[in-house]
Amino acid sequence: MTDYHSLNIHQKMRILIQEMVDKELPLDDALCEFRKLYISAASAKYNGVKIRIAEALGIHRNTLNHLVNKLKIK
Repeated sequence: MTDYHSLNIHQKMRILIQEMVDKELPLDDALCEFRKLYISAASAKYNGVKIRIAEALGIHRNTLNHLVNKLKIK
């Protein structure tokens, strides 16, 4: 078996997505969870500085604020 750390991002995502499909996780729930984790990881990397987070994600700061509120991210 291949070491997980040696896989590229596409291969890692395929494994995760297959697990989600196997568990019949609805697409909207999967996308919501991905967005939460992605924004949270960016927030940690940029110490919560919203303009830097938004720039890194390629979105406007207002869009980031909307997503944070919608997804109830702390």
